[in-house]
Amino acid sequence: MSTTNIGLKPIFIEATTLPDAWFQAVYKCLESGRDFTIDRGSYAGEKRLEFDFISIHIKKPGELPLLPQIPGQYNLPNPVADDYLTDYLPYLMTGEVKPGESYTYGQRICRYPIHIGDPTTYSSKELEDIVIQDREVWENRKIIIEESGRYFINQMELCIWTYKNRGHRNNQMVLQVAHPADMVLIDPPCLRLIDTRIQDGRLNFIIYFRSWDLWGGFPANLAAMQMMKEYIASEVGVEDGEIIAVSKGLHLYNYVWELAECIRGKSIEEFRKGK
Repeated sequence: MSTTNIGLKPIFIEATTLPDAWFQAVYKCLESGRDFTIDRGSYAGEKRLEFDFISIHIKKPGELPLLPQIPGQYNLPNPVADDYLTDYLPYLMTGEVKPGESYTYGQRICRYPIHIGDPTTYSSKELEDIVIQDREVWENRKIIIEESGRYFINQMELCIWTYKNRGHRNNQMVLQVAHPADMVLIDPPCLRLIDTRIQDGRLNFIIYFRSWDLWGGFPANLAAMQMMKEYIASEVGVEDGEIIAVSKGLHLYNYVWELAECIRGKSIEEFRKGK
């Protein structure tokens, strides 16, 4: 574990599948992650190993299994339960927000209120003129949701509509999760955006996380986003493509360091002696 790096040290990993990306990232984090104490946010006061910056290119993210499986001889639980995606996917692909939640990724992507200036100062027609590039979009209630005079946007459906009706070559189809007011939230979104590109007839995702739990969050998030990507690709009528995942805060918390070292091949006893 390195703590003497001077300056930023970007890391690049090229992986075949989602599990391959996870295993490689875990091993690399143990080798190259910075060991530091968290000052603020989730797990303040705890320690973690964290990359300065990492980019992971996953060439075949749709290859099964989507979730990493730790070999049985280690007698360790998998980082994500096999049935977890059933509950997690609606969190990503619907606008539902439960009581006590300030947001969900799905709410930001699939049901986010449209705010342009003061909403009391313009009519729906003026809103249409200001906001909507394509008149057909305004009439599509899968994209622009109207409820009691308020308007919400489903970015995922707009992405599908645009690629189907306006061609594949544009740089505007970014599924955006973050907004400036997140700076004041107790727990601001870790996922900032899912950018998209159709290249050679295949839909690709470029994903950015400001902070990212490598052990459980990384595999669960990417598996669900891969399923979202497959859905969008099928709706657009293109093939499923690749993923590039980027973060300046991909990390391993100290409570999983021993487990991570174990699957890398060092026994827990050896790891503790090394400490």
